[in-house]
Amino acid sequence: MHPEWLSNAYLIGDEPGGHGVILDSGAPSEPLLEAIDRHELTVGHLLLTHHHHDHVAENHVYKERLGVEILAHPVEAERLMDVDRALEPGEILEVGGLRIDGLHTPGHTAGMLSFRVNDAEIFTGDTLFKGSVGGVKAPGSTSFEDLKASIMDVLMKLPPEMVVRPGHTDPTTIGDEWEQNAFVRVWRGLDPESDERCTVGEQEATLVLFAPDYDGGHKAWVRWTETGRDDIVPGSMVQRGGGEANEST
Repeated sequence: MHPEWLSNAYLIGDEPGGHGVILDSGAPSEPLLEAIDRHELTVGHLLLTHHHHDHVAENHVYKERLGVEILAHPVEAERLMDVDRALEPGEILEVGGLRIDGLHTPGHTAGMLSFRVNDAEIFTGDTLFKGSVGGVKAPGSTSFEDLKASIMDVLMKLPPEMVVRPGHTDPTTIGDEWEQNAFVRVWRGLDPESDERCTVGEQEATLVLFAPDYDGGHKAWVRWTETGRDDIVPGSMVQRGGGEANEST
């Protein structure tokens, strides 16, 4: 995990002396390169969940050191100069004993892929975190509706025991997020929406949900007064009755 961005990079291997892949490259590369050597893995692919800098910063290291083929969703590939091949959602990638497919989970970005490995783990990028969800104000984002559908209609349909390894901080499971994630609980109708008034910048809105985020700050689900549309923004952008929140995004 990168100490400032809190973004994860993963090495996924089938067995010692076998094959593996790198998934995202925003974290320091040396620990993963050391693990590749220690486990004597052959690594030929770097899979990218999306194009944001904190997930692709060390692409060049793996290209130079390992000669990896870099793969991403076609939309994300257009935004990066170093992607070798576009990976279509649902396309199966078999690497040794690993069976990997990408589920299209747009919202945070248009071409976000969540990578499912051996039907046991799902690497969700910036769509779903432990206790939180991705925002839809970053470059290349689409909409609140897309993010909600990606979580509720795609990820939450996976088996509850499936391990979730997000693009930032700690792992979780689908079952834990189904029961405990504040956004999912409101979407399920278990917890009520708030009607608290707030401002975001100079725009008036309803603060539907103000929930803890992966970095110790908050994520805010807001409903714009002028349009009635919903959005998910960093909690630091929200001004509540007591003044602007003092926290990171």
